[in-house]
Amino acid sequence: MQHKTQLTLSFLLSQVLLLACAEDLECVPGFQQKVFYIEKPSEFTEDQLILNLKFDDCQGNNKLNFEVSNPDFTVELDGNLVALKNVSEVGRALFVHARSEHAEDMAEIFILEANEKRGALKEILKLEGNLGIPRQKRAILATPILIPENQRPPFPRSVGKVIRSEGTDGVKFRLSGKGVDQDPKGIFRINEMNGDVSVTRSLDREAIANYELEVEVVDMNGKTIDGPVRLDISVIDQNDNRPMFKEGPYVGHVMEGSATGTTVMRMAAFDADDASTDNALLRYNILKQTPTKPSPNMFYIDPEKGDIVTVVSPALLDRETMESPKYELVIEAKDMGGMDVGLTGTATATILIDDKNDHAPEFTKKEFQATVKEGVTGVIVNLTVGDRDDPATGAWRAVYSIINGNPGQSFEIHTNPQTNEGMLSVVKPLDYEISAFHTLLIKVENEDPLIPDIAYGPSSTATVQITVEDVNEGPVFHPNPMAVTKQENIPVGSVVLTVNATDPDTLQHQTIRYSVYKDPAGWLEINPTNGTVGTTAVLDRESPFVQNNVYTALFLAIDSGNPPATGTGTLHITLEDVNDNVPSLYPTLAKVCDDAKDLRVVVLGASDKDLHPNTDPFKFELSKQSGPEKLWRINRLNNTHAQVILLQNLKKANYNIPISVTDSGKPPLTNTTELRLQVCTCKKSKMDCSASDALHISLTLILLSLLSLFCL
Repeated sequence: MQHKTQLTLSFLLSQVLLLACAEDLECVPGFQQKVFYIEKPSEFTEDQLILNLKFDDCQGNNKLNFEVSNPDFTVELDGNLVALKNVSEVGRALFVHARSEHAEDMAEIFILEANEKRGALKEILKLEGNLGIPRQKRAILATPILIPENQRPPFPRSVGKVIRSEGTDGVKFRLSGKGVDQDPKGIFRINEMNGDVSVTRSLDREAIANYELEVEVVDMNGKTIDGPVRLDISVIDQNDNRPMFKEGPYVGHVMEGSATGTTVMRMAAFDADDASTDNALLRYNILKQTPTKPSPNMFYIDPEKGDIVTVVSPALLDRETMESPKYELVIEAKDMGGMDVGLTGTATATILIDDKNDHAPEFTKKEFQATVKEGVTGVIVNLTVGDRDDPATGAWRAVYSIINGNPGQSFEIHTNPQTNEGMLSVVKPLDYEISAFHTLLIKVENEDPLIPDIAYGPSSTATVQITVEDVNEGPVFHPNPMAVTKQENIPVGSVVLTVNATDPDTLQHQTIRYSVYKDPAGWLEINPTNGTVGTTAVLDRESPFVQNNVYTALFLAIDSGNPPATGTGTLHITLEDVNDNVPSLYPTLAKVCDDAKDLRVVVLGASDKDLHPNTDPFKFELSKQSGPEKLWRINRLNNTHAQVILLQNLKKANYNIPISVTDSGKPPLTNTTELRLQVCTCKKSKMDCSASDALHISLTLILLSLLSLFCL
């Protein structure tokens, strides 16, 4: 403020100097004095003359119109500034805007404390940088210029003058800086000959509030003679911006039953005008409340801070009794401190009354009935409750529990999230023969705890009477599955076991008949009366119907009910192995070259379908060979393999070699297989086995081999 006061006095002093230095000045439209300072009294009284403002539009001052930034003051047609009422508190500055058909100008009035005024001029004269009047003598006098924003045409218009004390003959004024030759260019210009400064278009303080220019005096060749000297141009604010709410949407929450004066939210508007003036001094007000019940004034807004608070009693702030839990407030922000001349902006504040759990859920009736058939699971009844709290919150959502009558945990209850109903289900089948009736005691609570002064009452519990209906249940095998171990190849007609099934319907005294349901190999039969299972064929462990030595069959037990009910029993027969399979030999064909050097013809393997100990180790033998020379022999390699070796090279022909294999069962079983040996001609890695000589094994040899098998 002190700096601004110094500038003001500097401006006044410069105006005096300007008048002293200028000769033959023409009429300059506008205020003849643009800045005033007055000593602040204890109070401005109503109709008090404060000062006289001289305004001349150079056209007769027809239809003058004055506007004052503070609505407590006015300017009369003759330029007298007077108070409209007794005013003890005012701002530090007033702005007066004058208009006519021919001119428009702004004057600024500073209100100073007494000590400020006495020392202001003395202090200003001590400063060097703010006046344009240095301690040393300077030829250029460039006083600060004040320009109201939003001036109307015509343009350009004169706003000030730069003076050179040594005259202007043979020299020119040159102006530079932001707004002249720097962006934004061309806003200001200076008359090169007389130093008159003019503005070329309307200014916007919110865009640029101050311009710092430089003035210098140059000769006709452009060489600087004096300067540069700083020229300050300040844009005076006008109330040309409405308050704006920029942070929306504005949504606030307050808990029902909150104490009077509870802060809900804050509304804050923005005004682009000068924050140091009343142009941006905002006051807030509630224009409208929707709905208007239970009170048209549910809320209050702090006019200065914008805080919205509750003003009704906690009893009225009851969500369950309100027409709607949502209120919309139209909030107005007005500048000029809320005066009638201020500009306004509005926004809508939405306030939601949040629910708290102040109502316990209550069953719609004290007793519910349900009927369920024995052996059935699923939902048997929906329990209904009422709750006055907000359905979107945990204060409404129900949680059910069975507090009595469920020792076997046969029942469960879950909440339907859409309807809040309790879905009572049977999760373990009920048995009519054990209990035909059940009584459950159910309690309902909320997800959220109740507020301290509310409790769950008798209406938050209910009983459920459940009746179990008897049904004809199928007989039950004991045990199920049934298991027995038998040796394969037992005689046909052998008894495997006797099955046992009982009827759960003990009160109905029914009879049971048995039948075969699934017998994949067709090996079994069952006595329909007593359940004895016998064989109708030989049991074969090696059958494809046997898996992992186990044969599985299913049987039915059918009671005499109307309609009859059926139970299924499973029988697993584990078959023990007997030595009933001869071993087999592989491969049965081998080839060898007639000039082969390696006479190890082939490695033979043996396998047996039986299990240990009825399989390996196997015994490999050759049948007797005819003729004086032995042509081959067989060597055992391990328990399951042997190797055939030629004792000499043979002629090209086909040979059949009978080989017997014996397993280790008790008694052992032997199998004789002929190995067909082809002796081929081999040339250049090609084997030719065609057109072999006749078979070289005589019939006598074959007969001898067969005879040897029978003698074992």
